[in-house]
Amino acid sequence: MQFVRAKRTISPLAELYPLPIQFYDQPPSGDISLQEFESLAVERLKLLKSVENIGIGYIRGSEPYNKKLECELRKLKFPYRIFNEEKMDDYEMRRKDHISHFILRLAYCHSEDLRRWFIQQELDLFRFRFGELYDKQQDFLKNNSLEYHAIKEEEKERYLEKMKSSFGQNWKECQVFYKVPFTEVLELVRVRKVFLRGGVAYIPHMEIVIIIQNEFRQRLSKSLALTSRSLPFIQSDERLQPLLNHLSCAYVGQDYSVQKHVGKVSLDQLDGLATKSYPPCMRQLHKALRDHHHLRHGGRMQYGLYLKGIGITLDQALQFWKSEFIKGKVEPDKFDKSYAYNIRHSYGKEGKRTDYTPFSCMKIILSNAPTQGDYHGCPFRHCDPEILKSKLQSYKVPLAGITQIMDLVKGMHYQLACQKYFELTHNIDEVGFSLSHPNQYFIESQKLLSSSRDVKKESSQPESTQRSQGSHSQREVSSRVSKTTSKTESTDIEGINIEELLSEEYME
Repeated sequence: MQFVRAKRTISPLAELYPLPIQFYDQPPSGDISLQEFESLAVERLKLLKSVENIGIGYIRGSEPYNKKLECELRKLKFPYRIFNEEKMDDYEMRRKDHISHFILRLAYCHSEDLRRWFIQQELDLFRFRFGELYDKQQDFLKNNSLEYHAIKEEEKERYLEKMKSSFGQNWKECQVFYKVPFTEVLELVRVRKVFLRGGVAYIPHMEIVIIIQNEFRQRLSKSLALTSRSLPFIQSDERLQPLLNHLSCAYVGQDYSVQKHVGKVSLDQLDGLATKSYPPCMRQLHKALRDHHHLRHGGRMQYGLYLKGIGITLDQALQFWKSEFIKGKVEPDKFDKSYAYNIRHSYGKEGKRTDYTPFSCMKIILSNAPTQGDYHGCPFRHCDPEILKSKLQSYKVPLAGITQIMDLVKGMHYQLACQKYFELTHNIDEVGFSLSHPNQYFIESQKLLSSSRDVKKESSQPESTQRSQGSHSQREVSSRVSKTTSKTESTDIEGINIEELLSEEYME
């Protein structure tokens, strides 16, 4: 009897995604439902937010950083490593990674700030994944026409001592070295970690990631610029426009529209709370309202929803705003006719009866920038540097702390600057959480101050315990992107052709 070995069938996904990492040069093809489109976008956004938060809390490339990022990739089911026996689920994850990346390109190509943020998070993710390829790195380079040929043994021996001295303490025994134009490794040249000769840089294999990530950055930057040109075509699709517009400033943390402390904050406490537990954006709005007894619409929305989030009831809000506006010489009848409706509306008691959510940091930073006479926005993003310094001085921030904050502002790390402000004003070394919402700032501040009061009452409890009580473990993520697309769910959701949607950016 003759036995014939069955031919092994290769999944089309295995051919499309041979490795868990790619340059995203080709857009995905096929149809996708609106629900899956939205789901993949939110999952990718959660991943990039995690990459950002881990990068803030840990040194990139360190063992704790790598472990934390690996844990997030596993939890969110994104690919990052080649396993000995790859399963169909691995290729499905690679498909998810491919499509979700291109969806967020559409959402984050609108402005320079959005593109910069997106590129940085994708770059950090790419760097980690490339390191996880291990012996498959050369396969990745070959697949992307980026083969670098190692120098011959004779040349290696000739310059080995010079290369060792150039790498200094970072020298590690390495068997493979490459010659590349020095312009491709300017990052290494700048810190003098490379041997240069005749315009050529000699680099060890361990540093090849510098070249690869620069190539990734250039390709992604160019692709985002091309994608932005296709926006008029994309925005003509009324199913996608609200989703993509919201994704760019979407908040994927705790929902602060759910008032757990309704009525527990009284109006006569607000002045004290503003000094102790308000983030600078809300502290600025509170002071402006007390000083001028009026705020423009942008300020009323930002501060009003924040007050709602900390537990101010509708009746309290009406009393608070009315008393201030009357001091600003607004007649009571005019307030009732012109302003009270908007307050009730924000509490879901008028109009469509929508329960409006307090603004997140991203929304405040990226939307509705303040103009002259406005007091809303993020002081770290929208204030003149000298005015910001004066504000921080008036808030009793020490000079060294102001310098640290201003350095973060210059680097456009606005949320990190606010986080540093929290640490300095609460006299702690680390906040223990990633700041992403003004109401989160308030809650964490109140917890920390409450635990400090408990310490005074029960001095036996160590300070470190109090700090841990003042910080949350990472909150359960709940996205509200679906709220913006609820109107479109009744429309055709059978198929968005991804290839057709993304083809505009590859016309040139």
